[in-house]
Amino acid sequence: MNTSSSQLKKTIGMPQAVALYISAVLGSGVLIVPGLAAELAGPASLLAWGGMVLLILPLALSMGLLSARYPDAGGVSHFVTLAFGQRAGAVVGWFFLMSVPIGAPVAALTGAGYMTAALGLGEGYRTAIAALMLAAGLIINIVGMQVAGKVQIGVVLAIIIVLVMAFVFAIPNMESIHFTPFMPSGWVSVGQAGAILFWCFIGWEAVSHLSEEFTDPRKAAIKGVTIAAIIVGVIYFLTALATVGTQSYLHGGADVSLVWIISQALGSWGGLLAGLTGIFICTATVIAYAGAASRVAYALARQGSAPQWMSRLSRRYHTPIAAIGFLAICFTLVLCIYGSGLVSLTTLIQLPNATFILTYLGGCAAGIRLLKGSRTGITISWISFVATAIVFPFAGWAVLYPVVIVVIYGLVSRKRQDKI
Repeated sequence: MNTSSSQLKKTIGMPQAVALYISAVLGSGVLIVPGLAAELAGPASLLAWGGMVLLILPLALSMGLLSARYPDAGGVSHFVTLAFGQRAGAVVGWFFLMSVPIGAPVAALTGAGYMTAALGLGEGYRTAIAALMLAAGLIINIVGMQVAGKVQIGVVLAIIIVLVMAFVFAIPNMESIHFTPFMPSGWVSVGQAGAILFWCFIGWEAVSHLSEEFTDPRKAAIKGVTIAAIIVGVIYFLTALATVGTQSYLHGGADVSLVWIISQALGSWGGLLAGLTGIFICTATVIAYAGAASRVAYALARQGSAPQWMSRLSRRYHTPIAAIGFLAICFTLVLCIYGSGLVSLTTLIQLPNATFILTYLGGCAAGIRLLKGSRTGITISWISFVATAIVFPFAGWAVLYPVVIVVIYGLVSRKRQDKI
């Protein structure tokens, strides 16, 4: 192994942890999902948002408590391994690992789409901007999480300021008539909106993979995740309220509704500001997820559940350079497929949804078993498990993707056993 050390450095303090949590959760979803949910369920989508906001804290704390008690680069995979054995943990780890190669490009394309919509540019520019965002995320992760955490603090502060401004700008255009009819498509549409909303609240599990690098795991994981959950919940609901109250999802397009809101107040400069915000938000998400996925690949290889070369660390930065290279290849392939027109962004968004939900289910189930002695821990793990299980059936055809990943894992495991 070409490293000067086989250990990851502990460089993530409390402020960096909060910023990483927020950026992992407050990602592309805040740009695209409020409009899509409103398109599905109309003003009643706010009921789905309200329900999900109430579930944020137990979802976040279940991951935070596990990260504090069992800090490890394997994150949820490590928790499931401790609770249910190595094979179950490895499968959950592969669910997460193979979700990010699609999820991160989706985030980048969403952010790039905001900029191209604001400037009137075509799909070619969108793909090129997304490629630059993905490259930036990978490079920052090569340098290390201390740098990534500092970058995230500045980016997250800028994001929060712009999103709060967007809500303030929306107030003059919010009218009571925009909330009627309140439920045009019935209760089923609220459930469907809730399933899409789950995309917005994925991220708590991602930072668990960075817990091995926390300088103070208990403080960063528990206090950090609580602060982040409150901020994220407020920001998401205000953004959804502005989207419904202004009907921007009908005027500006469901996937770029924020551009319309800000442009109404600031004109063309508002569109540019919204575009830049989209790029910053989604680049922050890419940084967090690329960091998490590269760490889980490193952890899986370290325990023998992934190819050994994935455990190689950078000599200079002690970061999982080989796993980051694997992600770079995957990102390139996904962008090429998207650029060819073979799949739409909507299809790409749906693909990793089921695997992310299953990752959460595994983590919550592990919490129920591992957090014994903590009544609060077991209670919130149960709440999170039941809520996530209710959402899972709405993933639809995307449940086929986890099946493909299990097959891939089986082939990798069989190949390693044959070598032994």
